[in-house]
Amino acid sequence: MNDATNSHSGVSLQVSHLRKSFNGDEVLRGIDFTVQPGEIFVIMGPSGSGKSVLLKHLIGLESPDEGEILINGESVQSSEIAAKYRMALVFQSGALLNSLTVGENVGLYLTEHRLKPPEEIARVVAETLAVVGLKDTADKMPNDLSGGMKKRVAIARALIIEPQLILYDEPTSELDPLSAGVVGREIVKLKQRIHVTSLVVSHDRDLAFGIADRIAVINDGRILTIGTPEEVKRFNDPVLQKFLHADFQHESPQNL
Repeated sequence: MNDATNSHSGVSLQVSHLRKSFNGDEVLRGIDFTVQPGEIFVIMGPSGSGKSVLLKHLIGLESPDEGEILINGESVQSSEIAAKYRMALVFQSGALLNSLTVGENVGLYLTEHRLKPPEEIARVVAETLAVVGLKDTADKMPNDLSGGMKKRVAIARALIIEPQLILYDEPTSELDPLSAGVVGREIVKLKQRIHVTSLVVSHDRDLAFGIADRIAVINDGRILTIGTPEEVKRFNDPVLQKFLHADFQHESPQNL
């Protein structure tokens, strides 16, 4: 990444009194939290708790019935917000285009918008892939990569716009523990390197407690608690404790 990237600070994200219903079923029931600039903030909870719906609001795919979402104090509904702040989403699936090389996937935004000449795009892509530990992979095809490598390519593609806020949707889903650990370390290294604000939506307990500055636990559309990993572990709530100590090999998250 170039030196200019390092000068960009992360943004704050504030969610206030967020409510959303579908066909009379209230899915979000008054969500409140604030993410500080440069923080790794993890939203953790079992399946069906409202995490995915919340993420859709954060990226603008859904509009709340009540409440607001602010970036640096400005509403995400503002027509000027996209031009003022750079935000990126790392999809759960990675969402790579299998017909393009790794390098073409990472540089797609720059290419489509003709923001740099081809030789400059190639240089930036190579630098960005090196940042996520994938040096010399630009000419490979996505199908030649492991699941963990694909997730890191997706992170590199997000980084190409020099984001101030990155949203991660279940970044370790379908990964083995070793690959999940690598992805988690990349998220932490990006915070240290470019001071980006990171919001991670996940039900992966090991990831959450391994990388988070703070964790918000969501269940049934409400925030149960917010705190540091140690504070969350000590929070005495039966629903939370059941989630934290569940054996996912024998008990489905949907039943938590």
